[in-house]
Amino acid sequence: MAEVTDAEIDAATARGESLALTEPRAASARFDAATGRIVVELTSGAAFAFPARLGQGLEAATDEQLTRVVVQGGGYGLHWEDLDVDLSIPGLAAGLFGTKAHMARIAGRGISVAKSAAARANGAKGGRPRKAV
Repeated sequence: MAEVTDAEIDAATARGESLALTEPRAASARFDAATGRIVVELTSGAAFAFPARLGQGLEAATDEQLTRVVVQGGGYGLHWEDLDVDLSIPGLAAGLFGTKAHMARIAGRGISVAKSAAARANGAKGGRPRKAV
């Protein structure tokens, strides 16, 4: 087994401390039932919240299940044991609520003037064209 020197330990500690200043890490998290949001307090003193049911795996969760959020991984993740759901703090802080496919489903649910107009135009033509086989 390799020997680890005090200098190597000091260097690793310094790298860890510098990461703590540059990447968001959670100090605590809670579910606010009044707003339906997960509120995350960061180690930097900042905080952010996100709609709980936007998180992948949390869409059908009950309020009771959402209250059982735990900060894990040195503050880099949120975990719901009974839902078997894990979300990363850096991802959530960047507005990513799950995988690429999950984010595409969320984006597709959006309603806009252009989307409504396109749906009406397609409906007037008899609906969406069938795929050619």
